[in-house]
Amino acid sequence: MKIIAQNYKNGSLTLLDLPSPAVKVGGVLVKSRYSVISAGTEMMKVSESKLSLLGKARARPDQVRKVMQTLAQQGPLATWAKVMNRLDSYTPLGYSLSGVIEAVGAEVDGFKAGQRVACGGNQFALHAETNWVPVNLCVPVPNGVTDEQAAFATVGAISMQGFRQSELKLGETALVIGLGLLGQILVRILRAAGVHTFGIDINAARCSLAVKGGAIASAAPNTADFSALVQEIQLLTGDVGVDCAFITAGGKSNQPTELAVELLRDRGRIVDVGKCGLDLPWNEGMRKEIELRFSRSYGPGRYDPIYEEQGIDYPIGYVRWTEKRNMAAFLDLIARGHIDLSPLIDGIHDFDDAVNVYEDMNAGRLTGIGILFRYKTEQVLRNNHIPPPAIVHPKPSGTACIGAIGCGNYAASMLLPHFKGRSDVALVEVATTTPLSAANAQKKFGFARVCTDGKRILEDPDIDAVMILTPHGSHASLASEALRAGKAVFMEKPLAISVEGLGAVLKAAKESGNDRLMVGFNRRFAPLLGTLRHAFGQNGAPQFLHYRVNAGPLPPEGWYGDRARHGGRFVGEGCHFIDSASWWLGARPTGVMACSTANDNDNMTVVIDYDNGSIATIHYMTEGDPRYPKELMEVAAHGMSARFDNFSSAEIWREGTRKRWRSFSPDKGQKAEMEAFLKAVNGGLEMPIPFSSLIETTAVTLAAERSAASGTRVEVAKVIDEALGSQH
Repeated sequence: MKIIAQNYKNGSLTLLDLPSPAVKVGGVLVKSRYSVISAGTEMMKVSESKLSLLGKARARPDQVRKVMQTLAQQGPLATWAKVMNRLDSYTPLGYSLSGVIEAVGAEVDGFKAGQRVACGGNQFALHAETNWVPVNLCVPVPNGVTDEQAAFATVGAISMQGFRQSELKLGETALVIGLGLLGQILVRILRAAGVHTFGIDINAARCSLAVKGGAIASAAPNTADFSALVQEIQLLTGDVGVDCAFITAGGKSNQPTELAVELLRDRGRIVDVGKCGLDLPWNEGMRKEIELRFSRSYGPGRYDPIYEEQGIDYPIGYVRWTEKRNMAAFLDLIARGHIDLSPLIDGIHDFDDAVNVYEDMNAGRLTGIGILFRYKTEQVLRNNHIPPPAIVHPKPSGTACIGAIGCGNYAASMLLPHFKGRSDVALVEVATTTPLSAANAQKKFGFARVCTDGKRILEDPDIDAVMILTPHGSHASLASEALRAGKAVFMEKPLAISVEGLGAVLKAAKESGNDRLMVGFNRRFAPLLGTLRHAFGQNGAPQFLHYRVNAGPLPPEGWYGDRARHGGRFVGEGCHFIDSASWWLGARPTGVMACSTANDNDNMTVVIDYDNGSIATIHYMTEGDPRYPKELMEVAAHGMSARFDNFSSAEIWREGTRKRWRSFSPDKGQKAEMEAFLKAVNGGLEMPIPFSSLIETTAVTLAAERSAASGTRVEVAKVIDEALGSQH
């Protein structure tokens, strides 16, 4: 299938031919017919991409703050790698389309193949020939609505939500400032609702279009027509002003906000739908007691992954108008003849010409507010489970043929770069659920093939080793399948998020006779930490180890903190520090005692006892300042003290003297970790981390969660026994 993609680093646009998305649980596969180009949102993104790095930073100060946090915790090299990986990647465009369902995923009701639908979402309703769309971002298209007009459903939902935020009633008066696509649709919604509507825009043609769409009057500021518009507002409202002003304009000017306050009545309301300056005139705003409301995109459910991605709806008795219901209501207005969008459609262009269309729009050669892409209607062959082609040439001796399932930002910035350009590695194929992610991996690292079905990689006899680089909830099942397929496996941590998952891995290793598994516990490979451990010495005597981790807060919408599907933060990351402690102590963990704070059970203190009498205490904190250094480890034993400070310095105190090491380029061990894995694969050697250690670390992690919940000590062996028993 074809998809338009943009490189945010240099601004280039490319029409790529990629595998179609996989059919997943909770959604439908949609063959696009028409999609809307947002002259505001999308063209702003296209324009930003052509800026210098400094210009991009000025345009996105929110992202700069995130970069500074990463810099404080991870150092300049890791930060630069992550930033460049983000920038130098294909990113999609589009968020509103109409099409026909090709396939329906499991656990989906109310949809069937061949059904016409309208879809939304800037991660799902992309400018692409085929999209996978979750159920709550997809609505049926009623009879009487053309595919062209149905493509506007998501844009219409944005205007609908703005209208709902206004709480306007029949016979009241509104002002729409900014008559682009959103403003024009809003004018038509207000007219359908029986609200007297006026419009303001600097473009005279758009003012005229608004009047044709139902506005009483519309004009540009600082013109004679504008004076007439103000007089008409005063006449209609009895000199009190409009009840509500909608700001649907874009840009940095504060004039829309000033006009809104000027023309509002006492205790009037502003609803912000666009993006412009919002420096409210204080005196006038206070005197009128103006209320300001923001409108959140398509409506309730937006930016909530539980609603949008998992398909969990809000009960209608509590949330009457969700984003999906807004989309459906907008299409119903069109179907009943209350709204006609045909005057807003300025052009329809073949999707094959998408790059030229964007370039012409960006250069001002193509203007208009309602521009559509039209897609070919023939079926597109998908590669959901086409057998992988064999390698044409025999692989060289001593070369590891690798397939990757998943490729997130961490893998792309910290792991896969260490394979690039090596003669002892052949990157055969990468599988991701979204085609663009696979295309990014192929572009950056040279994978020979891309697909959207991980089973292809597991079944490919030419692939020696599989890298599992997916979100945490899928790790145990994928590891089990890969071991049964006879592959060597490298997997990002954790190994499993549940006792049942751990049991599945144990069973797969036993029944297949294959335990060639490595989990990405990279800290034991960090050069500075290795130097410190060697200097400290390991004579088997009991040690006391303290590990403090300032993990910091994460945005609530991220998948990482989704406890139900991915185990939560401590299970996902705490295993790192448990592995580091066990490796340093050179002993086997026997029992765990843990507790967590009342407000967040990812804030954990974990005490682990070992078979040689050692004790490790891990403090995992998610509430600290994100710029505070992340990791500090201290060890005391046989008359010595050791301190390891966030991969930047290390020291040992012995008999009153100190020996110190510094690193000005923090190295968390990923390069050495990948080197050790490749050496094991190419040489048929044992995996760098013993299989038993991976199992014990996972059991300790799960035991910590259990202990924090029960307030009792949990034996590690019992967790492992339970995992084994869970498979019987």
